[in-house]
Amino acid sequence: MASVNKVIIVGNLGRDPEIRYMPSGDAIANIAVATSYRSKDRNTGEQKELTEWHRISFFGRLAEIVGQYLKKGSSVYVEGRLQTRKYTDKDGVEKYATDIIAEQMQMLGGRQGMGGDAGMDDMGGGGYDAPPARPAPRPQAAPAPAPRPAARPAPNFSDMDDDIPF
Repeated sequence: MASVNKVIIVGNLGRDPEIRYMPSGDAIANIAVATSYRSKDRNTGEQKELTEWHRISFFGRLAEIVGQYLKKGSSVYVEGRLQTRKYTDKDGVEKYATDIIAEQMQMLGGRQGMGGDAGMDDMGGGGYDAPPARPAPRPQAAPAPAPRPAARPAPNFSDMDDDIPF
């Protein structure tokens, strides 16, 4: 029987990434990502928001990118797999922890730290900044209406190259 171990998380970093290096020189980055869930209380009808924290580990080049570009508050999309590890705490008690091992990461929101004024409130998509807002035009006398251009025939899309990746 086939099985699937896949996790997709979209959330915000709760602290700056922790970067370590193995003796081989490979990087390891650990982050904590918060996700929220909204639900309505059945008894009171009150809207509740529950926050869940996820530990995510990155390895190799992806860990270096995380350490270089992400910081507390950064919005991130992560795909990976769950891995449970067993450890012994300082009191000698065996415990288990389930972490996400990242396989893919996409930074979301504006290009923070890249110049400009892209603060945490500017959460655009895909790392692109929105164009700056233009001031409202001043009212002027209405210009004479321009002649309407002639109608063009509908484009024929069947003769276009199909190199679009989606």
